[in-house]
Amino acid sequence: MQRLIDAFINSVRAFRRLAASETAFQQELMLLALALPAGWFISVSWRGYALLIGAVLLLIVVEVINTGLEAACDAISREFHIDIQLAKDCGSLAVLISILIAAGVWVIAVIERIAGVPI
Repeated sequence: MQRLIDAFINSVRAFRRLAASETAFQQELMLLALALPAGWFISVSWRGYALLIGAVLLLIVVEVINTGLEAACDAISREFHIDIQLAKDCGSLAVLISILIAAGVWVIAVIERIAGVPI
């Protein structure tokens, strides 16, 4: 049980630090705050709502992992190294892919709402 409590404390510490200092994380939290009510009106079912919010949460998860990767790379060396650049670029690509997934899910949901038929 203590391990779960420690993991929770570590997670809260990371959340606070990211929310206080990482612009991308702050923007994604604001996106989530907007998505919660917007998804309720856009979705045509509970499953659709879960998918809309899940897509935004996926984006946040990938951003958290990317930030951790960048922090680890910076802790190793702040000097230019081709492998560190690749690691950071791959993290950035993962965020971009998750943005495209989230945008696609939301676009499909809006089209479903406007057309009145599931795609």
